[in-house]
Amino acid sequence: MTRDHHINLFYSDEDGGYIADIPDLRACSAFGATPQEALAEVLQAKQAWIDAAHAKGRPVPEPAYRPPLHA
Repeated sequence: MTRDHHINLFYSDEDGGYIADIPDLRACSAFGATPQEALAEVLQAKQAWIDAAHAKGRPVPEPAYRPPLHA
């Protein structure tokens, strides 16, 4: 089974839109007016993050973050 990096997606009153972030990839986040837009943007940011890490010879963290389960 292949695991992928977890994406948090939430509405920000302060920003007036949706924020998507990938906790395993430091400072990898994006904004969108809709959840779909934020998700599309963060997927582009993720690829850019990974490309930059490879270009600099830095490791890409394995997917590890999992949100806590709520009862």
